[in-house]
Amino acid sequence: MTTTNTPEAPATVSPLLEITGLKVTAGPHEVVHGVDFTLRPGEILGLVGESGSGKTLTALAANRMLPPGCRTTAGTVRLDGTDLLTLPEDAVRAVRGRRIGMVFQDPLAYLNPRMPIGRQLAEAALVHGASRADARARALELLDLVGIPEPGRRYRDRPHEFSGGMRQRVLIAMAMANRPDLLIADEPTTALDPTTQAGILDLLVRLRDETGTAVLLITHDLGVVARSCDTVQVMYAGRIAERAPVERLSAAPRHRYTAGLLASVPRLDGPRGVPLAVIGGRPPAAGEQLPGCAFAPRCAAAVERCGQEAPGWVTAGEHGFACHRPVAPGEGPGPGEEPGPGAAVEEPAEPAGATVPSDVAEPVLVAENLTVRYGRRGVPALDGVGLAAAPGRAVGVIGESGSGKSTLARALLGLLRPQSGTVRVGGRSWDAATPAEERALRRRVQFVFQDPYASLSPRMTVRDALAEPLLAHGLPLGRIDELVELVGLPAALLDALPHRLSGGQRQRVAIARALAVGPQVLVADEPTSALDVSVQAQILNLLLDLRHRTGIGLVFISHDLALVRHLCDEVLVMRHGRVVEQGPAERLFTAPEHPYTRELLAAAGQHGTPKTLRGAP
Repeated sequence: MTTTNTPEAPATVSPLLEITGLKVTAGPHEVVHGVDFTLRPGEILGLVGESGSGKTLTALAANRMLPPGCRTTAGTVRLDGTDLLTLPEDAVRAVRGRRIGMVFQDPLAYLNPRMPIGRQLAEAALVHGASRADARARALELLDLVGIPEPGRRYRDRPHEFSGGMRQRVLIAMAMANRPDLLIADEPTTALDPTTQAGILDLLVRLRDETGTAVLLITHDLGVVARSCDTVQVMYAGRIAERAPVERLSAAPRHRYTAGLLASVPRLDGPRGVPLAVIGGRPPAAGEQLPGCAFAPRCAAAVERCGQEAPGWVTAGEHGFACHRPVAPGEGPGPGEEPGPGAAVEEPAEPAGATVPSDVAEPVLVAENLTVRYGRRGVPALDGVGLAAAPGRAVGVIGESGSGKSTLARALLGLLRPQSGTVRVGGRSWDAATPAEERALRRRVQFVFQDPYASLSPRMTVRDALAEPLLAHGLPLGRIDELVELVGLPAALLDALPHRLSGGQRQRVAIARALAVGPQVLVADEPTSALDVSVQAQILNLLLDLRHRTGIGLVFISHDLALVRHLCDEVLVMRHGRVVEQGPAERLFTAPEHPYTRELLAAAGQHGTPKTLRGAP
């Protein structure tokens, strides 16, 4: 092994993109600290790390697209040897879109809702000098290239007429309009179901194979990396922590942070109902400068040196890392070790995952033969769906986007009334309940939304957010302290506003708010879909622990099959508004009977890694 100052990539082909010593500030704080990496033609490089690690700012700096208040203060970004940071703005515009294409995370935010999709694609070619006829022809070619069926007909459709996966394909097509050498994809599969995710990732690989385009794939999902990338680079606190070929990094990570991320991921072939390994503590805040290794306060293996001296870069062939106490070959991940100085290792207070046998508690929430139709002649969003949820038991609902999962959640909560069928809470249906009875029923069943930031008032402190349901139901405010302890929130955050909280802390507030009135069943709609894997593990452990300590029941709606298998006792598989298979989780995941269930499992892969699904949209 040799020790150097910067990561090194295999020198087999001349780099297409070479970033050296890149530093970025946001306001007065430096948030990217001397990042170095190379990307070669035809390579897919995964840039992985928790939210706030600097992944997106690094990519935006490379494309000269930093938001207001951010600027590059040092370093070089060379594209085929030309430093983009020294070019005048008009020269950068000629590169951006022509040689570098950018795919953003939220397609609806970057597509004009009033303009046909085909015209938006044509515009991407027109702005770089194509004629109108050539631009239209290129738009049709691109729609076909990214797998949009009947491109001639869909050319005039608007974004709302496309599914989430199809809109993401359109953004990829837009980025490919001028046949770029480099494609930067920022979280292109976040919150997509496994079949759509598999289709998007396979599309990126196919475009790389057919066009030779290099891809910089930014993600916090290690399954996405394992499925599609050649090389992985892990970022933490604005620095590169580790770089390796994807197979090598997955099998033998050396940095303690990488090992912790991998250990946080639930596996389809892993043990059910046991707490996941978690990375305790929190990442450094923007601009927070630590004297030694930035990961030391969270590292279970940290020693005094780690807190005083920044680690150098260690290279062993194609594998490089910056860690004073790397994981030894064959050694397990760090969470099992004794905590180092300042480490905050988060574990459930008691063994989680215990369940109440099905013959102990009667179902509190029962849905029978639900049919919901949007519009008089529309295809049913729900068609004869039934479900029963009892205290202490977890029922998982899985399926592709558009299968009716969220419609089912709203119907269970009485927020949407079905055309036929009934939902009963404690034997009383929503339709037959008087306003006073409905108020009582809502104490027994509560909802946890997908986006905690959108479900919390930005002007209400944590204390006020927790007090609101207590006041509404005439319950004592003294329960607030009990709630924050129950969900593992520091009492110091009670007077904080939501924007000061991390994503995991906001989701804990949302769960505490739902628990405030003492429900018997929680309905959670994709509560971890947009969270980092480390935070996702914390929320999953919290739900397991709550079931054990409070006996609460759970309806857990998710597109992540590994999470559902890990948490749930029973699983419903939905497709086109119908339940196509239902049964105990262990049997359904090991011996599925319906072809669609088998295809979903094939799409997720044994380790939760997306693979191709036949007939995927």
